[in-house]
Amino acid sequence: MLLSLRDTVKFYGLAAEKSLGQNFLLDEEIVGSIVEKSLKTQSRKDFHDCNIIEVGPGPGGLTRMILKNSPKSLTVVEMDERCVRIMQDLKQETDCPFNIINGDALEFEEKNIAAPRQIISNLPYNISVPLLLKWLAKIAEFEALTLMFQKEVAERITAPRCCKDYGRVSVIAQLTCQIDELLDLSPQCFTPAPKVWSRVLLFRPLKNPVNAQEIAKISQITALAFGQRRKMLRQSLKSLPDIIAKLESLGIPPTARAEELTPQQFLELSRLY
Repeated sequence: MLLSLRDTVKFYGLAAEKSLGQNFLLDEEIVGSIVEKSLKTQSRKDFHDCNIIEVGPGPGGLTRMILKNSPKSLTVVEMDERCVRIMQDLKQETDCPFNIINGDALEFEEKNIAAPRQIISNLPYNISVPLLLKWLAKIAEFEALTLMFQKEVAERITAPRCCKDYGRVSVIAQLTCQIDELLDLSPQCFTPAPKVWSRVLLFRPLKNPVNAQEIAKISQITALAFGQRRKMLRQSLKSLPDIIAKLESLGIPPTARAEELTPQQFLELSRLY
């Protein structure tokens, strides 16, 4: 018989490790709402035909709710050996094919899991952006990503141009995905309570998403442009060959700043190199 989430944390003596970016979500109603909203937005009843990957399952709140929605299989990727033990016990309580990977999600090859595949995760906040950029570079391999971020990071991801939050991750995310905001969570929803609010986003690949090679070029150009965001592009991108002529060929004034360009304009500029 499964213990409640709070009793599970007590039984295993599980204290959140700051170094692992851990904040545990122990409210089963909220966890259920995350999965319910993801399914509803995707017009799905459950995950019966989809293989699910969860990164950083912790004590298993989100894991349990995924299992309740009948995934074809579930793979969890967890660095913390304490949480791996919880996953091993949870595996004994389900008939669902259940893979437990004790390792680093940044190094895990998701393509080893059969398609169609989705990722659902309360991401470790200290590596949330590197993980997202890793997955966006191969977004065509996924049916969807349901991910929780610090709210300020989520706002950067969805930020429109000419906004202080608009930057490299905004451009790449919006060139690859349709992004839906599912719900916001207050610090009091977590144990321990972080100092910031959180937001859950749903990413679904566009019909013709930008490919990995293009993303690599866009990433380099946006790193230069937003690394000196208050400077004009003719200055921040001066290391790129013939940059002024290339900007002008796209109808972009060399005196423009990075935040003034749309994601599509960054894509068009990258294609000239």
